[in-house]
Amino acid sequence: MDDATFWGLISKLNWKYEGNDEKVVAPVVKALAALPEAEIAEFQNALTLKLYAIDGRAWARESGETVWWGEPDSLSEDGFLYSRCAVVANGPEFFDSVLGDCKQMPKDIEFEALLYVAPTAFERKTGRDGDEVRDKAGVSYETYSNKACWQHGT
Repeated sequence: MDDATFWGLISKLNWKYEGNDEKVVAPVVKALAALPEAEIAEFQNALTLKLYAIDGRAWARESGETVWWGEPDSLSEDGFLYSRCAVVANGPEFFDSVLGDCKQMPKDIEFEALLYVAPTAFERKTGRDGDEVRDKAGVSYETYSNKACWQHGT
């Protein structure tokens, strides 16, 4: 899936329902479920790669007090993952801004629901377990996966 298609789907997030994550992601799930299975998996891969790109100490340190508690790497692993989801959910310009400058990382903001968009769309389309679309990107979105960005001093 190319970046334009990925970000086009992300732009369907309906922030009118902020506070009800299921309703926020519903238009993206619906659009993805209408695509071929392979494209649902490609969306998940694209998401994984973006989350991986900003998985590092520099971004974690800037994620706010509910995520980062200090050295050495005292943080909420899930909270940091969900913070990275919020970066992606805010679109390509914001993602690029945070990727280029970790100080732009939002503080104490999370959007876990983004992780379930592709699996939910896959289940809706196929009736099969949504986990089939995960972990096909060659990297993981889990915190500490991007070892190069967690090396001491970065």
